Amino acid sequence: MFKSLRLVLALFLSALALPFIVSSSASAATKPSCVVSLSPTATETLYAIGAGPEVQAVDTDSDYPTTGLPTKRVNGLNPSVEAIIGICKTSSTHPSTKPDLVIISYDANDVKEKLTALGVKVVEQDAPSNVAGALSQIEQLGTLTGHVKSADKLAASIKQTIHADIASVPKHPGKSLTAYYELSTDFYSLTSSTFVGSLLKALGVVNIADPKNTTADAGYPQLSAEYLVSANPKMIFLADTIGGKASASSVAKRPGFSKVAAVEDHEVIGLNDDIASRWGPRLSILMNQITAAVKGALKNPKLWK
Repeated sequence: MFKSLRLVLALFLSALALPFIVSSSASAATKPSCVVSLSPTATETLYAIGAGPEVQAVDTDSDYPTTGLPTKRVNGLNPSVEAIIGICKTSSTHPSTKPDLVIISYDANDVKEKLTALGVKVVEQDAPSNVAGALSQIEQLGTLTGHVKSADKLAASIKQTIHADIASVPKHPGKSLTAYYELSTDFYSLTSSTFVGSLLKALGVVNIADPKNTTADAGYPQLSAEYLVSANPKMIFLADTIGGKASASSVAKRPGFSKVAAVEDHEVIGLNDDIASRWGPRLSILMNQITAAVKGALKNPKLWK
């Protein structure tokens, strides 16, 4: 539960910022030999494009790839500047313990300003609101680390997957495929203005959280059980199966939920928390999963009786 709440907080904070921000010292003049990633998404991307050998420390939430990550960890929610500037191995080619490049997903403790003042290159990559923003971040990391070709290839592959998945969903006039996307068991959700929400919208999904969004929510409103039951979504996506231990059976046991269409007609889809909340190289996996679920729901005769 704590991890789910922390995820919601991180998403909320990052949603208030621009798709990505590069500090004034963040131009890639030379290929970095010591990189610190305080973003689980950036960590995945760095390893996917071949920059893993340069990564000498990651944040405590980085858990993918499952092997090969550095043992040195930094709390991304409460980063220590002192720890970061002393984290790198020294060598004849890298005499300083300061990292050449630090990637953050949001600016906790004003770490960007503090590190930049010490001469450390900092790049902030906040949660994007659309696919273009996500792909731009992958390409940006390729440029910064000297792995341009690999990054461009990865971005192109993800883009192709998303376009193919969207095109594969049949037109469904007269069928309103309503859905609830759960981030945590206390009913935090996301709207069509967010990154994952935009993917659902592109697949023809009607997001029941949209009418409940306010400016203060920044695309991540907390709904109520009563509203969810009354909205009667035809699909429920669970992005809290690990942290919140949510499942189709646990949802069915919630008061009133046994009569919700998604529960009655077996359209409660469990997702991996991390894959469902990150926008890096495993985005294709998430897109394939939600596309398959949407196509399956459209073919479910019980939903359209």
